[in-house]
Amino acid sequence: MAGRRHRRMGGAFVAAGLVGCVCLGTGGCSGSPRAAADDARAGDPVEVLHRAADRLAEAGSSQARTSMEMATGGTRVTIRGEGVYDYRRQLGRLRVLLPHGPAGTGPQRPITELLAPGALFMKNRGAGVPADKWVRVDTATLSDGNLVTGGATDPFTAAEVLRGTRRAAYVGDTEFAGTQVRHYRGTADLVLAARSATAANRQALAAAAKGFATAVVPFDVYLDDVGRIRKVRHRFSFVNGRQKAPVAVASTTLLFDFGAPVRVRLPKAEDIYAGRIAEE
Repeated sequence: MAGRRHRRMGGAFVAAGLVGCVCLGTGGCSGSPRAAADDARAGDPVEVLHRAADRLAEAGSSQARTSMEMATGGTRVTIRGEGVYDYRRQLGRLRVLLPHGPAGTGPQRPITELLAPGALFMKNRGAGVPADKWVRVDTATLSDGNLVTGGATDPFTAAEVLRGTRRAAYVGDTEFAGTQVRHYRGTADLVLAARSATAANRQALAAAAKGFATAVVPFDVYLDDVGRIRKVRHRFSFVNGRQKAPVAVASTTLLFDFGAPVRVRLPKAEDIYAGRIAEE
């Protein structure tokens, strides 16, 4: 019964409640650091990007900022998030701010999100959920694999999308937040990404490959001199159940302060809400 409830909650209320209502309302091999630096400066861009997630795992952790932009009905809305992420344990914590209402007024509602292998936990979700309770969603049951549902793309999942890179080109060197980076542009295939991903993300990416309007994901990514992602921007085509036309979603993830301490404590069973979720 609990499994069916979580599945229903994941497929219906989350996508409709976070992304849908916003639209309607408005592994590989790892080597030495020197070898990683050589990979980032030269070589086949496709192969370099296939290893980007491994470079994050080597870094251990970082702080992260996220933004998700959607355009619908002539209105553009943005959901922003900020937090920390542990790439080895694939655990993170984000504070996500939902956008203002259709009139652009009123307070922004902060949601605390905990990212874990196969699961998304949300607090202050609204929709009839008590403020002191968490909502748990199985990401493999989401039609987008939680690439857009939570209003923020899991940083390591964003990196693992690049394991599906089929075409990429080096655009040039530039500077990002005081760091010299190399800019690459290309497309990733979510089917290939799912096959190449770590076990924790395999099912979620496979779900996204089936659930998105297209499994081909255009991207721009900026790598530092050891091949770590400093910025990645994906463009997804998301099908919202309440609209016939796909919604264009641009998800941007910024990574910095590598090695930052990360403390994430997942909710206990008694702290997870198991009641009915109201539609917003």
